[in-house]
Formats: sequence, structure tokens, C-alpha cells
Amino acid sequence: QVHLVESGGGLVQPEGSLRLSCAASGSIFRLNTMAWYRQAPGKERELVAAITSVGSTNYPDSVKGRFAISRDNAKNTVYLQMNSLKPDDTAVYYCNAQAQPYMWDSMRNYWGQGTQVSVSS
Repeated sequence: QVHLVESGGGLVQPEGSLRLSCAASGSIFRLNTMAWYRQAPGKERELVAAITSVGSTNYPDSVKGRFAISRDNAKNTVYLQMNSLKPDDTAVYYCNAQAQPYMWDSMRNYWGQGTQVSVSS
């Protein structure tokens, strides 16, 4: 199985920055698209950023220009650099990966446990 572990969340003031990391471990034959989602209290989980295995990225308008996703394929790690943070960015941020655990296995969807990001003065 594939395990995703996030780190880097915390409390930051408005207009501040944070960098989240998510490391994938376990049985990994292939990692495909990796992404960050977030879920605020009372709201549905939403996509924040996604990156394919070859580096193509996708962002919703709400974070475009402020957030940047990147990945280190050698380390099976994805990052989310968040700048100009706003109180509306407060949420639990989840790492997501499409991964193939074994050569004979199918691609599966995996989630991390989440890390809290709070933006407040």
C-alpha cells in the first residue's frame, strides 16, 4: 500500500506564507498525478492544486498566482508553496496521489491524514 504523510501546516498571519510537504512511501511502482485538496468547516473538499508526473499543473482561480505546486519524483514528494495567504485559505489540507502499488496492480487513489492551515491575525 501507499502511505501519504503531510507536514508544514500551522498558524500564519494574513499575507504570510507556508510550505506544505507530502511524502509518499510504501509499495510504489508508479506515482501519477499528485494533488492538494482542502476542506474548511461546513464546506466540501475542493481541489487546490494538482501536478502530473511530467510536471503539468492545474489550479483553481481562487489560488492561481498565490499557490505553487511542485514535486520531486526522486523523493516521491509533492510540495505546496502558499503565498499571500488569506483567512479564507483556512482549512485542513489533504495530500492526494494516484498511485500504482505494484506492477500488476491498478492505479488507486490515496489520501493523507491532513494538516491544518490557519490564517489569522
